[in-house]
Amino acid sequence: IVSHLKQEYPDSKCSLHFKSSFQLLVATILSAQCTDIRVNKVTQNLFSQYSKPEDFATLPLETIKKAIYSTGFYNNKSKSIKDMSKAVIEHYEGEVPQTLEEMVKLPGVGRKTANVVLGTIHGIPSIVVDTHVTRITNLLQFVKNKNAVKIEKELAKILNKNDWTLFAHMLIDHGRAVCIANRPKCNNCVIAIFCPSKIGDS
Repeated sequence: IVSHLKQEYPDSKCSLHFKSSFQLLVATILSAQCTDIRVNKVTQNLFSQYSKPEDFATLPLETIKKAIYSTGFYNNKSKSIKDMSKAVIEHYEGEVPQTLEEMVKLPGVGRKTANVVLGTIHGIPSIVVDTHVTRITNLLQFVKNKNAVKIEKELAKILNKNDWTLFAHMLIDHGRAVCIANRPKCNNCVIAIFCPSKIGDS
């Protein structure tokens, strides 16, 4: 399955735009329940004005809310971004930490968000479990639950560690292009022959 996906998505990578680990952290927080396309539109303007933890830590919450409004859940996201920025300054001298244990202690940062930054920026093997990964790994019957932490641990047992980061990106690309929720294009799927959930003509 991994080799087929590699052939189908040779350029698979994180689709969020960023110029630093901090910017990627902010973008990933914004991406919750929001498309990466929308996030990239918002951060293009946002990061041109505010690009560092110091900028967001001192910004009024209302300013952040207004800037990120279109990503949804702006009240929670703005608070997470401001509090995360303060924590990075207070505890890590303005630099985003580089371990999962430290990152998940930051406000608004869960395992998924931390894994995005660790895998994308630092090349640390990390399995990002988003809605696409959850759905497709269940369809493939690699896992039989919707708990992101459990899915991450199950996938870690069966995947080559060198493929952890890439696998998630490929499944996300596959979920957007082919294995679309409620209307999968099984006839166009390069891994359909391995999929117990394959449906007929689609």
